[in-house]
Amino acid sequence: MMHRDEPPFHIHVLHRHIPTWIALLVLLAAAAAAGLTFFSYEREAAQIVELAIPPRERERTVFAYGSWPVLQNAEFFKEVKQGFVAQRASFIEADLSKMTLRVYKEGVLAKEVPIVSKGKEGSWWETPAGVYKIEGKEEKHFSSFGRVYMPWSMPFQGNFFIHGWPYYPDGRPVSSEYSGGCIRLSSEDAKEVFRLAETGMPLLVYEDSFSNKSEDGDALTYALKKPLAGPASYLAADLENNFVFAENVPGEERAVASLTKLMTALIAVEYINVEREVTIDSSMIVKTSIPRLRPGIRASVLDLLSLLLMESSNEAALAVAGPVGESRFVDLMNQKAGAIGMKESRFADTSGTQAANVSTAEDLFALAKYLYYNRSFVLHMSVGNENRVAYGPSQFRDLANLNAIPGTAEMMGGKMGLSTATGDSMLAIFEIELGGEKRPVVVIVLGSDDSKRDAKALVRYIQSNYAATRRETEKISEDL
Repeated sequence: MMHRDEPPFHIHVLHRHIPTWIALLVLLAAAAAAGLTFFSYEREAAQIVELAIPPRERERTVFAYGSWPVLQNAEFFKEVKQGFVAQRASFIEADLSKMTLRVYKEGVLAKEVPIVSKGKEGSWWETPAGVYKIEGKEEKHFSSFGRVYMPWSMPFQGNFFIHGWPYYPDGRPVSSEYSGGCIRLSSEDAKEVFRLAETGMPLLVYEDSFSNKSEDGDALTYALKKPLAGPASYLAADLENNFVFAENVPGEERAVASLTKLMTALIAVEYINVEREVTIDSSMIVKTSIPRLRPGIRASVLDLLSLLLMESSNEAALAVAGPVGESRFVDLMNQKAGAIGMKESRFADTSGTQAANVSTAEDLFALAKYLYYNRSFVLHMSVGNENRVAYGPSQFRDLANLNAIPGTAEMMGGKMGLSTATGDSMLAIFEIELGGEKRPVVVIVLGSDDSKRDAKALVRYIQSNYAATRRETEKISEDL
């Protein structure tokens, strides 16, 4: 309690009263230090690199870390790396196929070390391919997720880090069989990379699947390409080699409705522990397809994702954003869209109810490719086929699968969206057998009066008109 004769501002240290003028000096010094720190951070965060990417050397593109169109083309990672080297940029390259990490200083290889472990493919903690930046550096970071210390730690995407060998508080090293999805190095190598790395330094994380090359090179081709006509915007293409079976104004911007929830799910799994429980409050109870939530109950993010993806729950869309805050969550959605090549996409909310949630069929192809190669469990969850062995059954029973398209090839995953104002939408990934070979095919339909009908028609068109064929590889012998 303040006494009347005391000044309005005063502090005590070790129970001793500090005069007001001294306290004000301390405050001003602290404010100045904070201002310098903020200024330093802002300068660092604002770093950009201007690149000329081949074969478009005449076009100079500003590369802002974390917002580069990763899936712009099949040779993206190779081209970005070449651009960095040519312009003598400092960056880190993490090759998840060869399990090698390289540090370049001013375009020259300074250090190459083996990657000890990465996240398991197809799991919740699969290491995400993409173009990122080193967000910070900490010599000994304590992970609240794994309850372990991670030496020489460098975060680059949500809960993902580059770090040395983790260990428990009692000093025991973590088993080599366990990985939370981070890029793990030996502690000795991590220390050296930590020394060479700088906050804000670009990081290229990739694997061979993203190069869009089959094992025998670029040998797969198709017998026929015949575009379809129609009022909707659509794109049907092979996710592995980018072959387009059918398209109609695929670059035209359209409202995407509940397809937004695919990006919502992606951000949730990359930034929030799926086992985290969310307390439902009244602000999350909104109009939705199948009401299941009520104020006061607690639900894990994992169970909320099932409602979000399978039943297109607008309530779940608000609830999963709760741990981060909706405004910050939507910012992350837009950042991720830029980072994976969705150049013409903008998100305004987590549910897709606003008409300001827009994208193109081409952009959604980039999202489908990212999910297929990096977050396939999100696709499996969208049709109720996720592996829940480690988590037990969902607290929500008898979930409806609103994404199913009866009478089509096996659907690996996808999402539908309904809108009376802007038309229906659909993104679905199928495994379609073409000429005796199963291929992953994505069908995207926007602005349709019946998106499921149109998706089914496109699948049938592909099955009726295309066959996968492989060219004979010529063997070249050289005289010695």
